[in-house]
Amino acid sequence: MIDVDHQIGAVRRRLGTRMLDAGEARVLTIGQTYEVPVEDVWGALTDPERIPRWFLPVSGDLREGGRYQLEGNAGGTIGSCDPPTSFTATWEFGGQVSWIEVGLAAEPAGTRLELVHIAHVDDETWESFGPGAVGVGWDMALMGLGEHLATGGSADPAEIERWTASDEGRRFVELSSDRWRLASVEFGTDEESARAAADRTTAAYTATDEPEGRS
Repeated sequence: MIDVDHQIGAVRRRLGTRMLDAGEARVLTIGQTYEVPVEDVWGALTDPERIPRWFLPVSGDLREGGRYQLEGNAGGTIGSCDPPTSFTATWEFGGQVSWIEVGLAAEPAGTRLELVHIAHVDDETWESFGPGAVGVGWDMALMGLGEHLATGGSADPAEIERWTASDEGRRFVELSSDRWRLASVEFGTDEESARAAADRTTAAYTATDEPEGRS
């Protein structure tokens, strides 16, 4: 049983920007500490036999310079790999290219994972959905990783689908979207715009109509 409140509270979220050759990009950072050794988290993130147990089936050449493809999702090129502490890769999906940086660090409580997602996002999309458009998905991934690390088990896709459609699954999305709203406000977005974007993101993830009275 997933403790939604605990999981949401265990994650740290922040926003920023980074200047790239093609111009300024938006930077989303999400992190969580897991009560297992670094090597265990690294294995879960990089072993093609373990990745499907908490995320998605993956194919390709999982080494520096190799191409990977997540089933039904993003693919890309692994840019750098420094076992067992970090890797970088492109994140290519829907004709768009962004970048991820993953770092692991040992802490007294276990292992701190930090994932940075760097992307050029047009102003219209950002104003419509804010960071939650990507952030809620990463929240779900960190939750799945935590369940796998805690139990060693494999996620059942049918069970995940049922849970996602349940009241608890919807509440998880709502809480995640709201935390990304807070991160957006901390970054400098005005409260009304951040809340409207969070509402639209929640509606998109839960396949509901946009709440009345929000623009």
